[in-house]
Amino acid sequence: MSECPHLPELPRPEPVPSHVTCPECEAAGSHPVQLRLCLVCGHVGCCDSSPYQHATGHFKESGHAVMRSFEPGQSWRWCYEDQRLV
Repeated sequence: MSECPHLPELPRPEPVPSHVTCPECEAAGSHPVQLRLCLVCGHVGCCDSSPYQHATGHFKESGHAVMRSFEPGQSWRWCYEDQRLV
């Protein structure tokens, strides 16, 4: 399996998170299940197990393909474009 072509495009160092929680969930009075950090711009969004799926929405709106878990002790990354862990 080849490396995700989106990884070389990511800024180094990793962007600073824009929030400590999902701002869209906070504004809606909802509680995110788990958080994801956009590795392009630092947007924090909720995962697909959350009612509003803001991380996926951010990808669809921005085209920023790679996010990582923003949960303590987790460091895995997901590419929405390639639909795989990277």
